[in-house]
Amino acid sequence: MERVTITGGTGFLELNTSGRVALPQSLRIALATGQVRRPLADTLRELLALLVDGHYRLSGPHRMAEADELVPVTAWPDHDAGRVSYYRTAIRAGHRPVAIVLSGTRPLLLDGHHKITAYRAEGVPPSVVLISAAQPEYTES
Repeated sequence: MERVTITGGTGFLELNTSGRVALPQSLRIALATGQVRRPLADTLRELLALLVDGHYRLSGPHRMAEADELVPVTAWPDHDAGRVSYYRTAIRAGHRPVAIVLSGTRPLLLDGHHKITAYRAEGVPPSVVLISAAQPEYTES
């Protein structure tokens, strides 16, 4: 788990509210292939800049057991059969494409609608990076 403090965030994405996310090509490729590098704060820099200022925890990629509770930030897209098929094939081959979830009262699926659809079709718990609110760290003087 990593802790990160956002200052100067745009506030475009807020916990428990929706927004549309356009990820950079390099991040989309990393998520599609499951090749998410650490530290997560560096890898997700452009996405994190869309959050409101505050303290967050980043964890994953790890398996999400309760993926049925995910709420998409936009309506589930019409299934791109080719994209879902690509992810299903990758999952069957042992690859784990990564979705991004913003934790809160309602866990919001920021990226990975087709990935989650493929994971569900294959009956495999999805691999996700979870972003959640955190309390600031206090140090004793």
